[in-house]
Amino acid sequence: MQIEVKIDKLCSEPKVIIVSDKMSDEVSAILKKLSEDTPRLMTIAGFQSDEVILLEPANIVRIYTANSKVFAQTTDNREYTIRRRLYELEELLDKSMFVRISNSEIVNLKHVSGFDLSLAGTICVRMANGLITYVSRRYVAGIRRVLGI
Repeated sequence: MQIEVKIDKLCSEPKVIIVSDKMSDEVSAILKKLSEDTPRLMTIAGFQSDEVILLEPANIVRIYTANSKVFAQTTDNREYTIRRRLYELEELLDKSMFVRISNSEIVNLKHVSGFDLSLAGTICVRMANGLITYVSRRYVAGIRRVLGI
């Protein structure tokens, strides 16, 4: 793929032109990415006691609910309370990095070490930090699609 940027002082707003011999998966993916109007979260406010910590999404291993609260677990095995709903975070986080595996959990694919497909009807997720979690049956088809299997 070739990328070209032209700076024109007379241009009032950015304009994107895609030149291709045919519509391909690559062109479709570019179009989809460009048409997304949902802003991606740059940081997430995590709470510990009376302190607010700005969490980088790349450092979040998983986001889950427990006892009617939302928590984020980070790469340093710390847990922070998040004051957003899980579905709000799912919409705002980068879908190429974060995937919903159950009604109560979103995992960061960058921190998954493997998927065990040997269990009938479910998928076991092994995280890089040693944590093991499971994809609920409702989300198995979506995970298979994300993984291309």
